[in-house]
Amino acid sequence: MGWFLLILLIILIAAPFIAEHRRQPMDDAARKGASGKFTNLPSGLTHYQWHGPQNGPTAVCVHGLATPGYVWDALVTGLNHMGYRVLTYDLYGRGYSDRVAGPQDAEFFMRQLEELLEDQGVDGGIMMLGYSMGGAIATCYGAKHPEMLERLILLAPAGLGVKPGKLYLFITKTPIIGDWIMLVLGGWFLRKGLKVDANTPSEIPDIYAMQKADTYVRGFLPAILSSQRNLLTDDLVREHKMLAKASVPVAAIWGEADAAIPLSGLGKLTEINHKARQTMIPDAPHSLPYTYPKEVIKAIQEFLREV
Repeated sequence: MGWFLLILLIILIAAPFIAEHRRQPMDDAARKGASGKFTNLPSGLTHYQWHGPQNGPTAVCVHGLATPGYVWDALVTGLNHMGYRVLTYDLYGRGYSDRVAGPQDAEFFMRQLEELLEDQGVDGGIMMLGYSMGGAIATCYGAKHPEMLERLILLAPAGLGVKPGKLYLFITKTPIIGDWIMLVLGGWFLRKGLKVDANTPSEIPDIYAMQKADTYVRGFLPAILSSQRNLLTDDLVREHKMLAKASVPVAAIWGEADAAIPLSGLGKLTEINHKARQTMIPDAPHSLPYTYPKEVIKAIQEFLREV
């Protein structure tokens, strides 16, 4: 009985390491079929892609927690039709970018964005778009570098409140056990959620299959957990006040049926920045960029006519 318990304990301890080792590494073979380009930034290898006219104004898109740069594909077409040259990229730990060590807090992601913009020769005049966690990153970047932005557009942005479930809270607040659950069972939980999401029509073909495939890539789940612990718990009231003080034009677009980001954020942002233009899309879930892209583009066009 004693040996059985010891073996069971060893298996339990080893399980997250074994599970992560069995996942596909993000290496040259995995990157072979990637569209776009790669650049070796000081912080790590970053996958990026430019879309649209060479001489158009610049739009920079920052994706969210779990879906890499392809989450913008349905919106890129609309932005291109508006004349914008659009830059999308994969945050570290997602897509084809490196799995960079370190706590994934605001500084971690801003460093990658700062280095990428410098590498690509972008020195200002940016319309920056941030979706979900990317909204938090874009908000922090804009508060730090308001001179770089012509305007900021936030889609279902983090930083003004979230709707965490009990399991989410337990995993993020409980070291060791939370890590074990995420590394061993996190992929299964995410794929289970995607089965529900798959009932919602998407303007990006096969996006749910691509999201599912991401959960089988090494480094993805640890990145998700690190971001949940180090960035998504942050309240960005101070940064939004800085944007308002710097007179950066801000628009926020919300989904009425968003199960991740509460609509209370709309009222909170109004209190902080009464000049922010806000739009609520009826019946829209959290997945605004690929389930309601036409409505998002319409809201952006209306915002541009006003500023």
